[in-house]
Amino acid sequence: MIPDKLPGVGTTIFTRMSALAAEVGAINLSQGFPDFPAPLALRQALARHAVEGHNQYAPMAGLPALREAVTEQLRRHRKVSCNPDSEVTILPGATEAIYCAITATINPGDGVILLDPCYDSYAPAVTLSGGHCIRVPLQTGSFAPDWERIEAAIDRRTRLLVINSPHNPSGAVLERSDLLALQDLAERHDLLVISDEVYEYLVYDARAHHSVLQFPALRARSFAVFSFGKTFGVTGWKTGYCVAPPRLTEALRKVHQFVCFVGVTPVQQALADFMQAEPDYPLQLATDYQRRRDLFCDALAGSRFRLRPAAGSYFQLLDYSAIDSRPDRDLCERWAREYGIASIPLSPFYQQAPDQRLLRFCFAKRDEQLLEAAERLCGI
Repeated sequence: MIPDKLPGVGTTIFTRMSALAAEVGAINLSQGFPDFPAPLALRQALARHAVEGHNQYAPMAGLPALREAVTEQLRRHRKVSCNPDSEVTILPGATEAIYCAITATINPGDGVILLDPCYDSYAPAVTLSGGHCIRVPLQTGSFAPDWERIEAAIDRRTRLLVINSPHNPSGAVLERSDLLALQDLAERHDLLVISDEVYEYLVYDARAHHSVLQFPALRARSFAVFSFGKTFGVTGWKTGYCVAPPRLTEALRKVHQFVCFVGVTPVQQALADFMQAEPDYPLQLATDYQRRRDLFCDALAGSRFRLRPAAGSYFQLLDYSAIDSRPDRDLCERWAREYGIASIPLSPFYQQAPDQRLLRFCFAKRDEQLLEAAERLCGI
């Protein structure tokens, strides 16, 4: 019999719903990717570097030019200084960065606190490292952390806590007070932290993104993970980066070199060029995506769904409890087939899903797609 280290894990819900959307011709608001083009200059830079022959291995930690561009972006937008050589690592996607950070720090028997609902790649990485997941639910409705409940879950084997803000799937955003509470908690219990900040620029309604890098005592024990794919609309390029203090960066790179070793060279070249030429490009994203969010939410005003506009990310939750009592997984598949609209159920993000009726819709789409999707949803 072939051993299976992840016997309870199957094909992800994102893969299944995108495949179903393609099969039945549904509008795909399930998987999180834009359906409009990335900046032309960025795409042209990729073509140019590939044609010019920049197609061999980059340095394991990432191209120096791109690590320096990351450092400048952090200084410019977060008022944070870091060393591009010892604190910044370029990886093939934020998911690999999180996997390497967990693998580098978790030993058999170690506990990792995950805040439910959480992204589905966290728990398998913990399991593969021999650790165990300590699932603590976020507060119902607001999806805010309950720091007293989180602290009560900590025991002597708890090693690591994973946060995600802006949050996938809820769109909630951590407040500055949350980061201060986390900093105090991590110091008192000697915890490491992974901060998944891939939607850092997608924060709305005059809110601010608070990074672990902006809190010195927290930064000293954290892996901060980011995504070029989310920021620049090139999710298929699968390129992200991790910022961590030197001792944690060294541990991360030891694993990274045996997982994928390097990111794609011409992609890194293109990103470095674009970031140097357009250093403030990310700052206009919140305005653009908030407009898309508002377009979608306003178009649903006549529907039977209940909603609270997302504070961040490019996902909007819709409460369908006034429409149907069926489980969310069943309803997602049914509505994709019957109404031609694909979404994501919330239950796969939980270990034990609460009794709620919520679906996640991606609004990183063209206006006409959002309006057509809203019209179909209003007809349910």
